[in-house]
Amino acid sequence: MRELRIRLLAGVFVIAGVVSWAGARLWNSVGTLPSVPLAAPIVLALIAAVLTATALSLRARLKAQRERQPGAKGVDPLMAARAVVFGHASALVAALVAGMYGGTGVFLLEFLDIPARRDQAIYAGFSVLAGIAVIAAAMFLEHVCKLPDDEDHDTTGTAPAA
Repeated sequence: MRELRIRLLAGVFVIAGVVSWAGARLWNSVGTLPSVPLAAPIVLALIAAVLTATALSLRARLKAQRERQPGAKGVDPLMAARAVVFGHASALVAALVAGMYGGTGVFLLEFLDIPARRDQAIYAGFSVLAGIAVIAAAMFLEHVCKLPDDEDHDTTGTAPAA
């Protein structure tokens, strides 16, 4: 599985932000813009907490296994792979959602004098921050589950010269 790429996540964030900003402008000109839910930053923060807790748990178990502590529980490779896939999916969705709320939040900055719109802009800002926390937690989880590079083997498929 490939590593998470910051450029890919940033690209998803920017494209979603621009599309969301344009969509918010269009929607507001036609009718009433839907509100940013209060639950958005809460759900993203919970996902970040779950990813962080998983990473910390796996890191402790891997450390105990490496140090050959008696009674150390090993880490099932399939469980670690599933955790990394969950982290990847969460990071991609968080980049998309954070970009979406970021674009909406930028649009709402024009209306900070209206209390309801100001609250929506605040919720959108917290959603972006929580989305960034999900991405950071997913990258930490990926770092924890990364296999050490095997430097003894040549990757070209040829034997080293003697």
